Amino acid sequence: MFSRIVQTSSRQGEIVEVVLRNGWDYMKRLLTGGKVDEPKLPPPAVLRNILVELGPVYVKLGQLLSTRPDLLPAEYIDTLSTLQAEVPPVDWLEVEIVIRQQLRQSLEETFASVNYQPVAAGSIAQTHRATLKDGRDVALKVQRPGLEIVIEQDIALIRLIAKLVAQTDFGQYYDIVAIAEEFTQALRAELDFTQEAHNTDLLRRNLQESRWIEPGRLTVPEINWDLTTEKLLVMEWLDGVPLLAASFANPAFDGDADREREEVSTLLLKAFFQQICLDGFFHADPHPGNLFYLRDGRIALFDCGMVGRLDPRTQQILLELILSIVNLDAQRCTQLVLQLAPPTQPINRLKLETEFDQLLRRYYSLNISQVNFSKLVYEVLQVARSNKIRIPGNLGLCAKAIANLEGIARTLDPEFNIPNKIRPMMTEVFQRQIVGEAPLAALLRAALDVKNLSLQSPRQVEMLLDRVTSETLQWNVSVRELDPVRRALDTSANRLSFSVVVGSLIIGAAIISANTQSNQVYWISDVLFAVASFLGLWLIWGIIRSGQLK
Repeated sequence: MFSRIVQTSSRQGEIVEVVLRNGWDYMKRLLTGGKVDEPKLPPPAVLRNILVELGPVYVKLGQLLSTRPDLLPAEYIDTLSTLQAEVPPVDWLEVEIVIRQQLRQSLEETFASVNYQPVAAGSIAQTHRATLKDGRDVALKVQRPGLEIVIEQDIALIRLIAKLVAQTDFGQYYDIVAIAEEFTQALRAELDFTQEAHNTDLLRRNLQESRWIEPGRLTVPEINWDLTTEKLLVMEWLDGVPLLAASFANPAFDGDADREREEVSTLLLKAFFQQICLDGFFHADPHPGNLFYLRDGRIALFDCGMVGRLDPRTQQILLELILSIVNLDAQRCTQLVLQLAPPTQPINRLKLETEFDQLLRRYYSLNISQVNFSKLVYEVLQVARSNKIRIPGNLGLCAKAIANLEGIARTLDPEFNIPNKIRPMMTEVFQRQIVGEAPLAALLRAALDVKNLSLQSPRQVEMLLDRVTSETLQWNVSVRELDPVRRALDTSANRLSFSVVVGSLIIGAAIISANTQSNQVYWISDVLFAVASFLGLWLIWGIIRSGQLK
């Protein structure tokens, strides 16, 4: 089936050529109709090269896989985490056609000027700087022309591969078809720039209302909704340089670059801790290219195409899981992982806890500043993976965001340590969860509940006593643990009775044989011996079959 499809599609032929050229033996057998056994991935570097050569869709697939430590070993996660699209920019004449199609007015009526040279080019879009008629500078993020056709072809192929892999035990356990659907939905969402615009606006509002971040210190571009469409995203132009290339000459710090780097690192940690643990909505791809240091000293966060969402229950469990990892508590870590991802099949809980203990024990003797927190989180998820626990995809996004964040922070400040920085914030969050946002209101609600309970209790006690003293009261007690005991006692009693009967028959036959001289009744003893022998053998055979002959 696969071979026939490949022959009818130039795109699939190109994919086959890339795979074969990179020497992936497993896919050679699959593409030529060989036996479909367990998937065998190429080495991490080879897999990365294949994805880059296959183009934007497969680059995005690799980026998604880099957020799933429950699916791939650590070496693949590390390699794919650095995966970025290596694509040349599209010629301005092609980009201009897309822009004109998306604008309500002509290009000349909308913009005073447009820079034809892109400032950035990615797998999905490229960005140009422009100036509106009113003088405001904006960034134009334009979708690459003709991208939908290639993406639909690749999505169809990815679904087909997923169905083939789903025939294996690996594919069935990890539900590869569902993961492929998750990827295609995420990819199509990235093609709709209005969705990214909504994400950007929501993140901007959340950070503006933060109690941990100094107002105006961290910013997200403002969206120009009048010009934004599915293929054109127009947003505020923020002038700066990539964060890791900045000189950090902020006048507010009197030129103390080291102090500024430490402040920036702490600021980013606070921002992402708030997004993950309080807002439940977070930027899932904070790599260095998406963080800029502006000329006025602010930090800018770009590209909200990949975001993650967490429900309140998951947030609560995740917060406690982070605390258990920081405290190197293997038992609590086991409990929380199983709450986050209830196993679909029986697992050896003792084995899981032992592996967590062995993992965390390696960090007991280390100073807290020596702990690579993101690596530790990944290792915890890898232990879950090895024990066949399917971690939700959003937790993989969290792990990737934390890893990117810690990498940037340690580059800026080599002494930066997440556990030390995160403990005060976690304490505050737990305090807020206990007393709530409005402690007085919570206290008044508790007092009202106590009052209602005190008023209702006498009446409820009276009703309970009436029912207990009623002649019609019936008690229904069912103790499931007693059923096996009852059955065992019944079996023992039956066998004992059976043994008494067999013994009685033997004794009766012996008495008749010893006291009878007549041949007319002598045959009765023979019959009794035969019956007793048969029943005795039957009883012994039954005991042997039950496995209880001990």
